[in-house]
This record gives sequence, structure tokens and C-alpha cells, in this order.
Amino acid sequence: MNLWSLALRNLLRNRRRSFATLLAMVVGLVAVLLFGGYRSNIAYGTQTGFVQQTGHLQIQRPGYYLDGGDNPAAYGIAGYRRIIDAIQRDETLAPMLAVITPTLRLGGIAGNFSAGLSRSVLAIGLIPEEHNRMLAWNEHGVVSYARPLPLAGSLPDAVVVGTGVARKLGLCHLLDAANCTPPPRTDDGQPTPDDIAALSAGERGDAAADAGTRIEVLAASARGAPNVASLDVVEAKNMGIKAFDDTYMAMHLATAQRLIYGGGEGQATAILVQLRHTAQMPAAAARLRELLAREFPGEALAVIDFATLNPMYGQTNEFMDSMFGFIALLIGVIILFTLGNTMSTAVIERTVEIGTLRAMGLRRAGIRRLFLCEALLLGAAGAVAGIAAALALAWLINHSGWTWTPPGYAYAYLILVRIGQDLPLLVGSVAGMFAVTLLSAWWPARRAARLVIVDALRHA
Repeated sequence: MNLWSLALRNLLRNRRRSFATLLAMVVGLVAVLLFGGYRSNIAYGTQTGFVQQTGHLQIQRPGYYLDGGDNPAAYGIAGYRRIIDAIQRDETLAPMLAVITPTLRLGGIAGNFSAGLSRSVLAIGLIPEEHNRMLAWNEHGVVSYARPLPLAGSLPDAVVVGTGVARKLGLCHLLDAANCTPPPRTDDGQPTPDDIAALSAGERGDAAADAGTRIEVLAASARGAPNVASLDVVEAKNMGIKAFDDTYMAMHLATAQRLIYGGGEGQATAILVQLRHTAQMPAAAARLRELLAREFPGEALAVIDFATLNPMYGQTNEFMDSMFGFIALLIGVIILFTLGNTMSTAVIERTVEIGTLRAMGLRRAGIRRLFLCEALLLGAAGAVAGIAAALALAWLINHSGWTWTPPGYAYAYLILVRIGQDLPLLVGSVAGMFAVTLLSAWWPARRAARLVIVDALRHA
């Protein structure tokens, strides 16, 4: 206890220098925590967004991820319902499941032929109620930009399109008119061509819809013949990424299956598995592979995680981690030299005092402990003040309403910082600062302990 009291009095002996050193440590820790909190928010935010859309794991045919995006008929899973039932009955997997649902992805041509407009689209057939339950997943409590699809409870011919698709098809009444300029007509504006109208007549049935929202979607069926569905656009949704927004279309799974498989057995291109917690992914993936191999040995199926399905997730994390590592290293070096200079100056100023203590019987280890205690006191004060300042600044940033638009995105996102919610960041940053503090104080403390008593006593 006397050692810590003596170390505190030594720090207060030169308050200005101690305060300047403490200030450098506080500023450094605040910078590391703020950027680390910003990195954490981006990492958790992107993870939440991808898991909401694609699930933690997907069951697909081998090769579909790389080569099957434009050929759903060749990579369809015929018995997907039996697979889903088996997974839901499994005693190991059932407690982990949040949502499990099939999807069917297909490419096609969407046309607003009354306006003489058409464009290529990438459509997804889904079960709206299950998809909306996936969008509600938010394990980390981040600000979620996902909104439920209005397909739940809608007619079978309902469809949601991206705002880019709506703009290119001239559906300006679904958008802000100021941001919508229909493209030039590709024909004389005549009604839907007779051949396409004939193909879609059976799909349309008796469904009533506003002619201004009715579009036709042309796709290649499983046998290679063209198939057309007449659909009613119920909403134009901004998908965030412009390239995605310009091709996005979501429809009921049954409608998508009729487009591809006609009156035959409907299939799915993927089974999405969303877990309650991301940490369960390795165990769930291993169990899924074991279950599929045992229960469905004749089916060639692969289990793919969301990071593989969404390479942007790993690329974003790698970039942010490299930036955080560089900033933390730079600040650590600054603190190292600042505190090292402070301790070295203290050793020089107190050379006679060190010689006196050694002459009174204090061992070299005691001298080392004295200077290390001073460094630890500075580190503790810097940690407390730095955490408090970082939390205060994080609160201000999180309530400032600052936004930015990431590259390739169509709308702005809030700038948010997660510090209090990220315990590993807090513990790691404080531990790192104490490590730098001890490292910077070790060499001056060692030099002070090795001083010759006689030389120290006659030092002027």
C-alpha cells in the first residue's frame, strides 16, 4: 500500500507533465474505442442484413452458387418439403432454428407492354410470411433497415419490384414523380402482343388489378419453352444497392414455380436456414451435413454459410479490421513514446532520490516496482477517463443523425458507434493500453534499478 501511495505522490509532484501524458493516453484510447465501435457497428450491421435476407445457412445443389443462378430448372430441389420436415423434427437442430423456408430464384423479362417498355429481372419466389419473419431477426440489436414485404396476405399474382425496375418500366405512380422519367418507348405503345397475352391469360384468371400496375413476366420453363405470368405490382421497394435495385423482383413461391415448372411438381433452388444465434453456425452446419447424408443419401446437397454466399461481408470486415489494426498500432506507438519519455525524464530528475532509496536498503526490484506502479496508475486513470469520454462521445454521435452513403448504395445510413455493447472491444482496448503502458515503463524502470548507488548519490 505504501508503494502505491508513494507512486501517486511522485506523479503529483509534476502535475503538468503527468496531466499531459494522461491526456495523450485518454485521446488515444478514445480514438481506438470510437473507431472500433464504428467498425463493430458495420460488422454487426452487415451480418444482420445478410442473415435477414439469406439466412445463416443454405441448402443447395452442388454448383448452384457458382453456375446455377440463371438455370433454376437444372439445380432445383424436388423434395424440399421432406427435407424441411426432417430438419424441423431433428432434436439437435430444432432448438437452434429461427426460420427455415424454401426459395426459388429465376431470371426473366418483365414488360409493361402498354407503355412499350421491358427489362431483364432477377426474381425470387418466396413464402412472404416466413420471409418477413426472417427480416425480423436482429440478434445484435442494430438499426435495421429491413421492412416487411407487403406480399403477406396478398393475391397470388402480387409482386414487389425494386424502384429501379419500376422506373425502367414506367411505373412512375409508384415512385416519387420528381425522380422518375420513363425511358423512351421501344414500340408504338400498342397493347400486350397477342402471343404474350395468350400465354399469360391462364395465369391471370379473374384477378382484378389496376391496369397501371399490371406487368407481364416472361421466363424459360423447365422444358425450355417460354412461359408468361401476368402480375400486379403492389409496391416498388428501394433495395439500397443500385445494381440490385434495377433487377429486383419478389413474388409468391407458387407463382415462381408455375413460371418454371408449369403444372408439374414445384421445386426450390435453396432452403434457407436462419438460426437463433450466429454462434450456432458451426454446430448447425455439421449437423445438417450429417442429417442430409443419413436421411437423403440419394440427394446431392451442399450446405453453404452466409459469408460464402455474400463475399462482400468478408471483404468489408477485412478492410475495417485492417484499418482498425493500423490506427490502433499508430496510437499505441504514440502512447509508447510519450509515456516512455515521461518515465525517462522522471528517472533523470530523481536520480539522487533513487540512490538514497538504494542506500537505505531498497532493492533493485523495489525500484522497478515503484516506476511500474506509477505507469499502472497513469494507465488506470487513462482507462477510466478514456472509457467515460468515449461513451459520452459515442452517445453524441449516435444521437447526431449523421449519415453517409456507402459506395454502390442508393440511400444513406446512420453513422453509429457501438462501444458499451461490445465488451470484447472494451476489454481488448483497455488491455492493449495497459500492455503498452507497462512496455513503455519497463525500460526506464530497469535503467533506474541498475543505477550504481554511489554514482546516483553524487549526481547533480
